[in-house]
Amino acid sequence: MTKEMEMGSLTSLCNFQSSLILTLLFLIILAPSKFGTDAITLDTTNGDRQTLLLIKSQLSDPFGSLASWKNNTNFCRWRGVTCTNQTRVIRLDLNSLTLTGPLPPYIANLTFLQSIDLSNNEFSGQIPVDFSRLSHLEYLNLSMNSLNAEIPSALFNGRSLVSIDLSINTLHGSIPHFVSNLLPRLRYLSLTRNNLTGTIPESIGNISSLTYLDLSDNILEGKIPKNLGINSNLQHVDLYNNYLSGDVPDSIYNITTLTYLNLNYNKLSGTLPSTIGHTLPNIQTIDLGLNRFMGPIPTSLSNASYLQKIVLTANFLYGKVPSNLGSLYNLSYLDLSWNQLESGDWSFLSSLTRCKKLWILNLIGNNLTGNLPITVGNLTIELERLLMANNNISGIIPYEIGNLENLAALYLDQNLLTGMVPPSIGSLRNLKILELSKNMLSGPIPFSIGNLTQLNELWLMENQLTGAIPASIGNCSNLLMLKICSNNLEGIIPTEIFGITTLSQELDLANNLLEGTIPWEVGSLKNLPYLDLSYNNLHGEIPLSLGDCQVLQQLKLSTNHFEGSIPESLKNLRGIEYLDLSQNNLSGKIPEYFDSFRSLKYLDLSFNALEGNVPEGGIFSNASAVFLHGNLGLCGGNSLLNFPPCPVDSSKHKRNLVKQSVIIVATCIASISFLIAIISTLFSRLKNKKETKHEGRGFEVEMYRKVSYYDLLKATDRFSLANFIGRGNFGSVYKGNLNGEGQVAIKVFNLDQTGAHRSFNTECESLRNIRHRNLVGVITSCSTVNSRGNEFKALVLKYITNGSLEEWIHPKVEGKKLSLEHRIYFALDIASALSYLHHHCTPPLAHCDLKLSNVLVDGDMNALVSDFGLAKFLPDPASPASQSSTSLMGLKGTIGYIAPEYAMGGQISIHGDVYSYGILLLEMLTGKRPTDDMFNGGLNLRSYVNAAFPENIGEMLDTTISEEIENLLMHECAISLFRIGLCCSEEAPKDRMSMRDVATEISLLKETFLNKESPDGGMN
Repeated sequence: MTKEMEMGSLTSLCNFQSSLILTLLFLIILAPSKFGTDAITLDTTNGDRQTLLLIKSQLSDPFGSLASWKNNTNFCRWRGVTCTNQTRVIRLDLNSLTLTGPLPPYIANLTFLQSIDLSNNEFSGQIPVDFSRLSHLEYLNLSMNSLNAEIPSALFNGRSLVSIDLSINTLHGSIPHFVSNLLPRLRYLSLTRNNLTGTIPESIGNISSLTYLDLSDNILEGKIPKNLGINSNLQHVDLYNNYLSGDVPDSIYNITTLTYLNLNYNKLSGTLPSTIGHTLPNIQTIDLGLNRFMGPIPTSLSNASYLQKIVLTANFLYGKVPSNLGSLYNLSYLDLSWNQLESGDWSFLSSLTRCKKLWILNLIGNNLTGNLPITVGNLTIELERLLMANNNISGIIPYEIGNLENLAALYLDQNLLTGMVPPSIGSLRNLKILELSKNMLSGPIPFSIGNLTQLNELWLMENQLTGAIPASIGNCSNLLMLKICSNNLEGIIPTEIFGITTLSQELDLANNLLEGTIPWEVGSLKNLPYLDLSYNNLHGEIPLSLGDCQVLQQLKLSTNHFEGSIPESLKNLRGIEYLDLSQNNLSGKIPEYFDSFRSLKYLDLSFNALEGNVPEGGIFSNASAVFLHGNLGLCGGNSLLNFPPCPVDSSKHKRNLVKQSVIIVATCIASISFLIAIISTLFSRLKNKKETKHEGRGFEVEMYRKVSYYDLLKATDRFSLANFIGRGNFGSVYKGNLNGEGQVAIKVFNLDQTGAHRSFNTECESLRNIRHRNLVGVITSCSTVNSRGNEFKALVLKYITNGSLEEWIHPKVEGKKLSLEHRIYFALDIASALSYLHHHCTPPLAHCDLKLSNVLVDGDMNALVSDFGLAKFLPDPASPASQSSTSLMGLKGTIGYIAPEYAMGGQISIHGDVYSYGILLLEMLTGKRPTDDMFNGGLNLRSYVNAAFPENIGEMLDTTISEEIENLLMHECAISLFRIGLCCSEEAPKDRMSMRDVATEISLLKETFLNKESPDGGMN
């Protein structure tokens, strides 16, 4: 080879090497994600930094949770960001930060992402299609947001996806019919609590790696795909609360790996396979309630040894309760209620004594017959709820039932039980509800009943009990309701009963043989709305102290032997709605104050010895609401009452003629003025209607969906105890799952209670005309008849997940603590709601019962004002009618929060709400109830705070936040809040702040608070 050739070859080789190096460098620059060298880290990481900053710029961050996301710091140390060693973002965890806005599509630029968790925020809009470009993405959690579009089909193209959680949003449309081989690794799929429609795609059954599937609480329909059961890896299947019908595919019952199966609240039918316990050996929870299954309960269930929860309620199951369930040693929850099951020889109960973890046993509404065996006392000591009401159980209540010392609820009502209430019942010291009504029990009420100091409700009505009411019942110091009416009890009413000051729902001793007088101590029941002592042998005068029961709405004393006059002190019962004093020996005149009772709807004074003139105003103008017959000495009054005219005093006749002339002239003048006012008002309203026609402040009736009684029955599992939330003045509240709405709160009105109709109408009218982010939203109402043909009324409201503010300020369980920051937000939320009601509603609306228990806390820790049962629309303050109104509203609200002027019979006004807000705010700051035992002898919550303000606020502050005021900013915030609370709770209404000013001040306080940063960049 010549030298020239060698040089040429060397030159070519050098050129080739240079070209190769340039090509490699060019490829590295073009495709940095394919190379992991340190030389390219700077550009790619800078891209991730800029992407994160761009994401932040698109979000609303009210609590400053992303304050650490600053351009001059290491982004791998930013909150919620996790990087690889090469500083590429692989995890984005921003859950529960109250972030709002649409989901930023720029997240898809973080191409190395493996996990995204944006759950429990307020993201809205759609899921960006760009997410499908995240080829490394394994975990995606967007649950508990407000996403409200369709699920993009492209989302399911991620071959790396292992877990997808889109639950608790408002996503709509159908589940995409994606191809199963595009998700070869998917193990977890949750789409629960959305508004998804259509059928369940068959292709879901082809995902061979799937172990968890939750499609519950949607509006899915059709049948369960047969091939779903082909997946042998499934462990969790939840199809609860859809519209699924037909038979369950046999293959579902053959998934041996299944641990959780929930098909509750559908229209599924057929029978349960006899081999179910063999083919589901690993099942832990099986919930098939509220369907249409028929036939017997398979005895093979006992072979599923891991079973912890069985729910078969509200089906058409028949036959005997299996006698071998006791082999399920892990069983803690057994609900077989509302079927047609039989007890047989009760061997099933003996079997269940081996289930040492059993917590609830619910057999309500079946065909259980025969005597309740003594083996009931051998059930586990862990049992808290024993529910056997609405059966045909006979015989006595076994003495051994006293062994179940941890029972909290015992329901044996509406059976055929006889004999005595066993004294051993007093051993159930944790009992809160005892329901033995509507049986044939006899003998005395055991003295040991006084041992039940935790008892909230005692129901012994409609039995054949005899003897005296035991004085020991006064030891039940937590009683809210006592119903022992319709028995044969005799003797005097123990004064100890009237010492149970917690009675705040009902005291009913009617239809017995009780004697003696009403003890003076009855005046201690200051929170009692319902008192019925009718149909007894009580005598003497009606005690003056009864007027101290100022919350009374229903008072029934009829058919006794009371005598004397109707006491003047009853004029203090300004909220009374139903008053029955008939069939006694009362004498004297009808008190004139009755015609000033604005809330009185029913008055029965018949068959007494009353005399004199019958009043004509107030309720006496409505002859259909007043019953006075049998009082031979009455005269005058409404002509429809058919009493003779009263004798005329001739000396007064001329004076009466003059008075009548003056009245006629005054009436004419007033009528003309009134007519002018009406015309002016009509013109004003027509003008306002044109101006506000398109503002859309209220909901139109057509916008509410219609629900039936049976919809609500199904939603609440037949209003089961498990769904019971609480009880108010006019009814009970249940949580439920309503098709198309998800979880809701259902307020069922007790229409037997006077005032319930008015409360229902008031709430409907109030909630129909108002809408604000800090007011509990109404979904619809239901006014119909129930399954027994009785009138039924209910409200369906949004379910608020975090309970009431009272549970946060006065927690009964560990873990619920509120910082001063949260209390500021709550104070602002409540003030904003009241400001809207007072100053932005036309006409203005007074809530009239503001207190901590009527303020709910949602999942995002927002405060929402609820319960408008006592609310009242007011005349516009600028109108002449409101200035001249002299109507009195009586006592409304809750003791401790009621404005002073209301206690004196003052007029309803928005100032009453302001006072209640002031007390509520002071309670939030001090952690002390306005009814605390320390407040007596003239001392109340306001005077307690005022005495220490402002120098010693640290001594008054709730101990859970007292350390926070060591920070100067927090100390100033606390002083400002105390000042607002004191200004709102001034004695004179004119001296109180307006809620508009309160909302403005607290808003400024919040801005000041949030704009201050601690030295480390976080919030103080």
